[in-house]
Formats: sequence, structure tokens, C-alpha cells
Amino acid sequence: MRVRFATAVICLTLSALPAAAQPPKSSRPATATADLSAAALTLGRAVAYWQLRHMDGQFDYVKTQHAKTQNPRGWIQGAFYAGLAAFAERTGDRGYALALRAHGTQEGWGLGSRPLHADDHVIAQSWIWTYGRDPDPAQIAPVKARFDAILADPPKADLTFIDGAEDQPCQARWCWSDALFMAPPTWIALSAATGDPRYAAYGDREFWAATDWLLDKREGLYFRDSRYFDRKDDQGRKIFWSRGNGWAYAGVVNILKALPANHPSRPRYVALFKQMSARLTALQKPDGYWPVSLLAPEHSPPESSGTGFFVYGLAWGVNNGLLKAPKYKAAARRGWNALAQAMRPDGKLGWVQQVGYAPEHVEADDTQLYGAGAFLLAASEVSRGRF
Repeated sequence: MRVRFATAVICLTLSALPAAAQPPKSSRPATATADLSAAALTLGRAVAYWQLRHMDGQFDYVKTQHAKTQNPRGWIQGAFYAGLAAFAERTGDRGYALALRAHGTQEGWGLGSRPLHADDHVIAQSWIWTYGRDPDPAQIAPVKARFDAILADPPKADLTFIDGAEDQPCQARWCWSDALFMAPPTWIALSAATGDPRYAAYGDREFWAATDWLLDKREGLYFRDSRYFDRKDDQGRKIFWSRGNGWAYAGVVNILKALPANHPSRPRYVALFKQMSARLTALQKPDGYWPVSLLAPEHSPPESSGTGFFVYGLAWGVNNGLLKAPKYKAAARRGWNALAQAMRPDGKLGWVQQVGYAPEHVEADDTQLYGAGAFLLAASEVSRGRF
């Protein structure tokens, strides 16, 4: 019944989209145009259209981790809806806002079942976005209740991952790089929505605790978690996972988008963003993608989820005047053109590394909802400028 209802709602929301939201009729959408902004909107609409058409609850096109994909409040769908919200903000297309509202209504604006786990907080980013368009206290009541309970009894777990353990006590806090996309932007956005500074104060404090723990100061990159502090690849290089750094980098962007201009931590976030941007630009491969293991470019396949997050951040930095050197605009354009090549003519995004926590094998037909979310984040920013 729930899947049938969701499918019916998606059909209604798709019917509200403009004709430009339909998949391109050509076998390969054009990307090398004088106006890359228009092309980015076209491709973003195609990816959003394909993904929304495939939110039927089955997800049989996904190779692994079906249970996580099927969770309507979990991090996989949450990351897609976060990207859809950014793209909806950029385009103003009514169908996307309807899809976000329908999903929130169906889920009672609730969060995942694990009270402290960052992965179960990210879905609230789209609830908060919907609240900002048409404030209804019911849309943010569950996230406020969840976060108020955390503030009343903050977790004090150590940030060390236990190798080989299925349950990680440290995940009561943000002890892995993915969490920096899932949780702190949610906390800071809730302060922006409510005017209550307590949420941003907690998000800010815990973000820097995690960053001080996970950021390699010499490389300017994040370890995925403490298990990788001493691990090396077969050539003795440190292992910095592309998507793991993508989560953190996009998380910093989303924090900066919600953080007040006069917040005392803002200069520190800006400095981190610039440091990461410079390092990431130097690691981009000639084909426009970033390696799945950032320091190991040889024999690295295309990978679109990490690349999507990096393009999003670089384009945002260019558009907001934080990244002024020509190399950043060039890197964003190369990365965007690579993402366009990962998209099939019908809008399905390929070359998405499957659910994991380290660099792994990727194939052309691999897809996942968080990859589409990263693509939509990138499209929302590339389409704002002339790259």
C-alpha cells in the first residue's frame, strides 16, 4: 500500500513538471555549448526525472544494499532529496517541490530510527527546505524534538572506530567523514529556520571535533574514519576515499550556505573550504573525474558520486567569489563534462560507486540515489554561472 501510494504521488508530481524536465530526445545530450548553464539545467532535469520515475520502492536497478536504499528516511534517499531540494530551489519547478512535500507528508516528517546516528538526520534537510517555502510547524516538529533530546543529553563517545565491529559506539557522534554531510548542515539549517542558535552551536562544535580528528593536516583531505589513519595502498600511499571527501566537502558548502555571515566560525569554514578546493583541483584526472582513491589516479575508473560533490563545491565557490583563480572554473567545467558523460540518454546516472566506506570497483551501469543527489547539487551550481 505504501509503495502504491508513493508511486501515485510521484506520477502526479511528474505531471506538474515542465516539458523541459522530460528526458532529452537526442541519444546524447549536448554539453559543449556556449551556454553551459542551460545545458546543466537540461541534464539536471533529465536525471531528476529518471530518478523520480524510479522511486517505486523496488530499486532493482541498484546492485547492492537494497535494504538501505528502500529506507525512505535513511541516508541514501535523504542524500537524493537534499540534491533535489537544491535543484528545486534553482529551477523553481513546481513538480520537485511537490515531490519533496509528498515524501515528507508520507513519512510524517519523521527521521530515521536511530536517535543519534547522523545517517538518520540527513532526511530532515529536505523537510527544513520545505518548511522554508511554506512554514508549517508540523514539518520540523520531529527534527526539533530529536535534536532537543540530544541537546539535553549530548553524547560523549570516543571518536575511534573499532575495526571489525558491526556496531560502532563512536557513531553516536560524527566519527566518519560521511557524517559531515548528513548531520551538521541539518543542525545549522534548523537554527536558520527557527532562529534558535543552540542547534548551530552544537553542529559547529561537533563538526570541528570530527574535523580535528579526521582531517589529515598535511594533505588537506579527510580520512574516512580512524581505521584509515595508518592504512596504505600497495604503493605505500595514504587512502583518501573520493566520496568520503566528497561528503565532507559538500557538507562544508551546505554549512556555509546556512551559516550567518557574522558567525564567529565562518572564517574557519571558509579557510577549510579553500584548502580542500586547492588540493582537490590538483588531484583531478585529465578525464575530469576524480580517482576513487584520491592519491592513486592510475587505472582509476570514472566515478560520478565523488566527482558530483566536488563539482558542486567548486562551482559554488566560483559563483560566490571564494575561488577566483581560473583553475577552479576550469576544474568545475571539466568535472561537469565528465558527469554529463556518465549520464545515459534517458537520464540514468552511471559510474556511481556502490554503498561502501573505501575505494572500490565501479562499472558503467552502477547507479545509486546519492549519485543522482550529487549530480543535482552540481547542476544547481553549474547552471548559475558560465563555466
